Parts: sequence; structure tokens; C-alpha cells
Amino acid sequence: MKFLLIGGLAESLINFRGPLIASLQAHGLQVHVAAPDIPNDSPIRQRLQEAGVIVHEIPLNRTGTNPIADVKTLWSLWRLMRHIQPNKVLGYTIKPVIYGTLAAWLAGVPHRFALISGLGYSFQQKNGPHNWLHSVAKRLYALALARARVVFFQNPDDEALFRQSTLVKNESRTCVVNGSGVDTKAFDVAPLPSGPTCFLMVARLLGAKGIREYAQAARRIRDEYPAVRCLLVGWIDCNPDAISQHELDAWVESGTIEYLGRLSDVRPAIAQCSVYVLPSYREGTPRTVLEAMSMGRAVITTDAPGCRETVVDGDNGFLVPVKSTDALEKSMLKFIKNPELASSMGIRARVFTEEKYDVHKVNAVMLQAMGIE
Repeated sequence: MKFLLIGGLAESLINFRGPLIASLQAHGLQVHVAAPDIPNDSPIRQRLQEAGVIVHEIPLNRTGTNPIADVKTLWSLWRLMRHIQPNKVLGYTIKPVIYGTLAAWLAGVPHRFALISGLGYSFQQKNGPHNWLHSVAKRLYALALARARVVFFQNPDDEALFRQSTLVKNESRTCVVNGSGVDTKAFDVAPLPSGPTCFLMVARLLGAKGIREYAQAARRIRDEYPAVRCLLVGWIDCNPDAISQHELDAWVESGTIEYLGRLSDVRPAIAQCSVYVLPSYREGTPRTVLEAMSMGRAVITTDAPGCRETVVDGDNGFLVPVKSTDALEKSMLKFIKNPELASSMGIRARVFTEEKYDVHKVNAVMLQAMGIE
């Protein structure tokens, strides 16, 4: 039996879906993956091939709005599926979900699945300058998801939104899973660092990730507590919501932020921090939060869809309102003034991760829903 997994970012096939691929293989499936920017000399391609995965490169621009390019993506996926004839197809992130599901339907693939791992920039532009993208995304989602056997969501808020917006029909089968899960062995507990409190944020450097709120709170805190460190890991994406290089440079030059760049392995950065921070406006389920919790780190995140499920306020961290720099600063100050909180809440975070977000538990639910047992 052949299984085709379609992603919008090549490295996510390993970082986010590696354990799922291994589970599929362990159940006797021949796994194919498709993603853009994964040429023959790509280290990601080589790692996947070494694991027995068959890799296909496809033309796909995650953030592009050119309809001709998107038609080319659809056609390429249809051709690929007609060639390899998979029994099951799963796409994740907006374009692989939409064009992967439609191509699978057109190619006659019998079992089609979609994973909504976040809403994406275009879907969130309901009232912004690019609100036409929101309308187009809704129409395409509805068209594609009507042809999926099971639609997976990573939090109940997204599932409710899609049903209320009739993007998923009443009779359609849905399944809410606990994010992408995290490998608790790979992200094992690391001892807290000694010295002043150290905060960390890991994300694509987008406005909707709360990066500006983090920088503003960091500036205020370092004015009062100059020994406190505020680390940042990530990169400026091609997304229209990305911050500017000028903004990032200004934060670094002023000493507000210690920028560590884009890391292929975030574990050393997490090990450096006392507390993990993600003031995002909305997520599917933030994988970086799960990784930090698995390594025994308390978390400050927002009371927003996808984020609120990861933290029990006052137990393994704190929840703050979206876009509230004041609330974020107050929560950060709690850890500075009460350093023991990082330890006690970090212990609870690890327990919570093992109980709810272990990747093997998450994947088992998905495989069962897809009829793979």
C-alpha cells in the first residue's frame, strides 16, 4: 500500500512529520513525500531517502498568490498521483491541503485526508488589506475539504470555526488531535541554567507570532533588569506579515534581543532558557511550545486558539491576552521576581507533555482515523 504525504516546507517532513512517517512505515506502507525546494542534493532529501522514503519535488509557493502558479501546482500533483497511484494521501498546511486533496480526488485516490495545522496568513486576512485572500481561501477550502474522508484539526477552536463557516459540512468526519506531538525522548528534560532569568522565543519572524510584543516587553524588562536575557530564534519569512530586517537589527543593536538566527536544532537554545515565550495571535498547536515543555520549561503564551490548550494557567505557565504587551511583561516579571516558578512549572510542563502531547500517542490517533492499524 502506498501513502503520499504532501507538505509545503521540505524541512517540516523531518522536523514535524518524521515520527508519523516512521509509524506509517512500521505498519507496512510504502511512504512517498512531496514538497517544494527539495532537489537531489538536498540534505533533507538524502535523510528521507536513507530512511526508505520516496521523495518527489513539486512546484509550490507557500505564500504566493499567482493563480497560474497554483494551477501548475494542482496539475503537477495530479500527474504525480496518476504516476505513483497512492492508496492514501494526506496534505498539511493550506496549499497542500487544498491542491493535494483536489488533485487526489481528480486522480481517483480512494482515501483522502487533510490536516489543518494552522489557518495561515491568507485565511486570517478577513478585515485586512488583503481580505480578498480570505474569501478565496474559504472557497478553496470548502471545495477541497468536501472531498476529504477525514479532516484533522489541531485544536477544537479551528474545528468549530470551520464548521460554523460551513467550510466543513455537517456530515463530514473530523478528528481533533493534540498538535503534531513531540518526541519526548529526543526533547528530554534539560537542567535549568544558572544565573539571571533567561527567556526564549522561537518562531518565524511574523507579526502574528507576537514578535513585536515580545520585543517591546523585553525592552521594558531589560531597562529595569539589565542582566535578564531575551533570546530569539527564527528567520524572516517571505510571508507578507514578516517583520523587516530593519526592525530586527534595531532590537539587536539596542541590546533588547539576543538573536541566535535560524537553527536546525533548537534544543541547545531551549537548554539556555529558563522560560519559553510565544505571544502568538493564533496557532494550530505550536510545536515549539511542546518542545520547550518537553524539555522542562515553563511557558508564557496567549489565551488564543491552539495556544491556550498547551498551558494550564498558573500550573505549567501563564496565559496572557493576545496583543497585550503589558500582560506579557507582568508574566515575565513573575519569573524574574520568583525564580523558583521556572523550576516548579517546568516540572509540571514535562508531565503535561508526556500525558497529552507524546508524538506516539498523537500519531496513533491519526493512524486509527485513517484506517491504518
